[in-house]
Amino acid sequence: MKDTIDLLETIGGNASLRHAPADEMARLLEQGQASPALVAAVASRDRSMLSAEFGQQPNLSPQSVQMPAHEEQPLEEEPLDGPAPAQS
Repeated sequence: MKDTIDLLETIGGNASLRHAPADEMARLLEQGQASPALVAAVASRDRSMLSAEFGQQPNLSPQSVQMPAHEEQPLEEEPLDGPAPAQS
């Protein structure tokens, strides 16, 4: 079985391979002793099939909230130092 990375590099560097129909590309990869995951990924045009072969783990980020945990109360206005307004 040939190295998947080397085969992907060859495909990426050759325009005729890169734009070949999926069924033709899958046939060529089978003849070239590519891994079953690579052949399936090319045949279905679904790169997620290579995840297991490369050992990729899901990259889940925790959900976080960018807000205060509680609602802040508005501050009461403090009286200004100065004469009080005249009341009539």
